[in-house]
Amino acid sequence: MIDSQLQQDIKSLNVVVIVPTYNNAKTLKRVLDGVLQYTSAVIVVNDGSTDATSEILDAYKTIQKIHLPKNYGKGKALIEGFKKARIQGYDYAISIDSDGQHYPEDILNFINALKQEKEPVLLIGNRNMNQAGIPKKSSFGNRFSNFWFWFETGIKLEDTQSGYRLYPLKQLPKTFYTRKFEFEIEVIVRVAWRGVKVKNIPIKVLYDMDERVSHFRPFKDFVRISILNTVLVCVTFLYIIPRNFFRNFKKKSFKQFIAEDFLGSKDSKHVKALSVALGVFMGILPVWGFQTFLTIFFAVLFKWNKVLAFTFSNISIPPMIPFIIWLSLKVGAWVAPGLSTFSFQEDINFEMVQDHFLQYLIGGVILATCMALIFGVISFLILTLTEKKTVAKI
Repeated sequence: MIDSQLQQDIKSLNVVVIVPTYNNAKTLKRVLDGVLQYTSAVIVVNDGSTDATSEILDAYKTIQKIHLPKNYGKGKALIEGFKKARIQGYDYAISIDSDGQHYPEDILNFINALKQEKEPVLLIGNRNMNQAGIPKKSSFGNRFSNFWFWFETGIKLEDTQSGYRLYPLKQLPKTFYTRKFEFEIEVIVRVAWRGVKVKNIPIKVLYDMDERVSHFRPFKDFVRISILNTVLVCVTFLYIIPRNFFRNFKKKSFKQFIAEDFLGSKDSKHVKALSVALGVFMGILPVWGFQTFLTIFFAVLFKWNKVLAFTFSNISIPPMIPFIIWLSLKVGAWVAPGLSTFSFQEDINFEMVQDHFLQYLIGGVILATCMALIFGVISFLILTLTEKKTVAKI
């Protein structure tokens, strides 16, 4: 008996349920029967199963089925399900694993949560990973995944590995680069990068080790996930953070930026001043091409203000670069005059830096350190004075 109200909500929200399955014949029927209590809009993707999966699916005449010729991986199965759902005009897809760990009645939680949202959202079921019966490796893997998702997106979640999810189909990337378990990390990170809200909602979970069949390969899949996170971190540093900064900066006036990001930030004045100093130091330091990466890396490592650090690292914008190089060479020649001889009447160019590289390197480090101290101290004084004026007004 289908829940009529829930079925109506699912239709009005244009939601389909996608069930990827691979050799889960023990639990597949129970999962499908449970889902069909709530909706008939179901797509099952048989990812090359070699057990009785095909025979079980034959008994369900109203369910849409996709049979892949061989086992490609969970990511590929979901991608094929998304394609079919998009073609049929659905806006959202709820994915539920076929291994029996998820409760079909939690579909109601996803639908109720979706009804509260005014913008597209990606919802991930939040399992209680501390309950009895949860394998320790699963709990560790989830914490590992949560950390890197936060690192790459700035969004803190309690569960990023649950396969019970609601996906906004129109906001998904058209091309994916992974096909196995790591796909579920790629998709949520890239959707978050698109500015789509990613949230957890509570769900129940059942771990029956006598019945559940897991296809996660601890070593191989962990390596694949680690490689993916390495790539995503690099993309975060080199593209996403600079892109987001310039997008936000274009929306603000310089005065607004100072008021909100410099003076209005909740960080302490010490942290703000250190963040400014870090940005200036990295912006002048002769590590061209790696300044953004290193700035954000150390800002995250020290838990300083990433926006301020990144902003002030742009002290080496193109109009300033010749001046910074000239000062670096000048300081280097003053500190180590015997290393090489050159005249400041010459044009500053790449060949000159090559010919006097050691002096440039020494001078660049000294200049970066001095300017970082100056900017850091000035920032601290400005923040202290601003703080005193604010207190005086109160």
